[in-house]
Amino acid sequence: MDNYLQDLVLAGVKWELTDVSVGFMEMVAHANAPAPARTRTATVVPPISPASPMDIDTAVAMSLRPTTMDALVRMIGEFNHPLRAGATNVVAPHVATNPNGLVIITDIPSADDDASGNILSGAAGELLDKMLGAIGMSRENVSIVPLVFWRTPGGRTPTQIEMDLARPFINRAIELLEPRVILTLGTLAASAIAGVDLMKSHGVDTVIQNDIHVVPIYHPNYLILKPTAKAPVWTALQNVQKMLKSV
Repeated sequence: MDNYLQDLVLAGVKWELTDVSVGFMEMVAHANAPAPARTRTATVVPPISPASPMDIDTAVAMSLRPTTMDALVRMIGEFNHPLRAGATNVVAPHVATNPNGLVIITDIPSADDDASGNILSGAAGELLDKMLGAIGMSRENVSIVPLVFWRTPGGRTPTQIEMDLARPFINRAIELLEPRVILTLGTLAASAIAGVDLMKSHGVDTVIQNDIHVVPIYHPNYLILKPTAKAPVWTALQNVQKMLKSV
């Protein structure tokens, strides 16, 4: 559970204002691990400076070159982002082989993601796979894009400039993937993509440019720490399933 404790802020512990009804079916019963009995004060780690200067204009120019997702993934691997020097692996987007119109945009890579180089791995990834399976989907038909492509030092919240530098690549991924519905995971993704506060707009459909529908939900890490939050997530997932059949 230590990896999750490093990610508490991004996982959503700061949202813990009230309890909600227990739910989310038996499909994730074995993942209902209780929240840890103790808390640990997070270490504040300063940003890492890039090896050479990088600016938004350069990031935009680089992001516009790729015309396919494979090319974009390669470009992300070459991008000299400030976080790159401190990460073990680049955590590039997962691209569906048989897309169904749904794209997931998630918060920063976890310690498991950094170690494996795969987005939403470890226990959080296992829970996500069960969530998708409950509505008849899998990673085969759902692409996943992180807000930044490198683990932040100590799992701290990324700075605005760190997110701004990665954002052109997020925008380009959305253009190339052409989703009908975007499902955001966590507070940062809800704010960055839908422009909403997750606690106030959980599961609420927001339409952004190009008539793309965005539905924000809690991150799987938060659901592991707070199983009672699964009920509204299950409702939101059912609505997403219906939306993909109608939009």
